Amino acid sequence: MTHRTLAVVSAGLSQPSSTRLLADQLAAATRDELVRRGSEVELHVVDLREYAHDVVNNMLTGFPPTALREAIDAVTGADGVIAVTPIFSASYNGLFKSFFDVLDSESLIDRPVLIGATGGTARHSLALEHAVRPMFAYLRSVVVPTAVFAAPEDWADGTADGALRARILRGAGELADQIERRPPAKGPADPFALTTDFLQMLGGGPDAPVS
Repeated sequence: MTHRTLAVVSAGLSQPSSTRLLADQLAAATRDELVRRGSEVELHVVDLREYAHDVVNNMLTGFPPTALREAIDAVTGADGVIAVTPIFSASYNGLFKSFFDVLDSESLIDRPVLIGATGGTARHSLALEHAVRPMFAYLRSVVVPTAVFAAPEDWADGTADGALRARILRGAGELADQIERRPPAKGPADPFALTTDFLQMLGGGPDAPVS
């Protein structure tokens, strides 16, 4: 059985949060689809409201506090990422953008990503295409075709209605497809790992004799 990790990033600010609710339903659908295909799935939920001060401190100092470092590692070391933001002023909120700003610019290259958003009206749904998708395209992630937007009328007693549920399942299936095409993730890259041979660093080249 293949072990897979799935990072779920929610930028909702309120409690309870419709953004977190959507993130949880996307995560559950993706996990269920991967399990159905024979994978063992480990979920890592990153609720950004818990790291708001740490994200600001990281932006000011360039160094993440321990808790934020663990959250960053969970995202950059996952097989796939689900990223959900509330829509403020026709775009993602500042906390969502700031978190991805503090990641290494190459940490999500070729990483499968399913994007989602919530808003007060369905008119905000295009923000996923003109704001969220381009951000992950800049990070060179592989964003699945289906983006999932949920407006208040899409929820019925805290559960997704028919149309929203169909979008959730379609996006989850697309994310599972992308994850399955890749070998299991090896975790976050070690920022202190040597990328060249020690002799090459000294200018001796790969065939230089060792004295």
